[in-house]
Amino acid sequence: MSGEAVDLRAVMGEAGDDAGVEHGGRLIAFTDAVMGSDDERLARERRTLRAVVSAEAFVDTCALIAAFNVVDRVADATGIPLDPMLYAGSGDVREELGLARFRSSANTPAPN
Repeated sequence: MSGEAVDLRAVMGEAGDDAGVEHGGRLIAFTDAVMGSDDERLARERRTLRAVVSAEAFVDTCALIAAFNVVDRVADATGIPLDPMLYAGSGDVREELGLARFRSSANTPAPN
């Protein structure tokens, strides 16, 4: 949205540093900690992220992680396919990230 170039491979752990996003490395480390099971790591990453972003940005980050996690799991569990417009518009991103390599990609058939 800002017009800045970002490296989408960062979400797959395949890009270095911040991937073109301010505090990107910290955001990814926090997200990984939230999705993991190591409470000490989560506490450490929470403190580290809070030290570099505003309270509002931290809340937004937590809300985004939670919303994506629940929406993604519900969509995958129920087999909700991408609508044709989103499917067509996301092909380059899906290819760049290699999303077809994940077993759950079978739940996203091409629209007829």
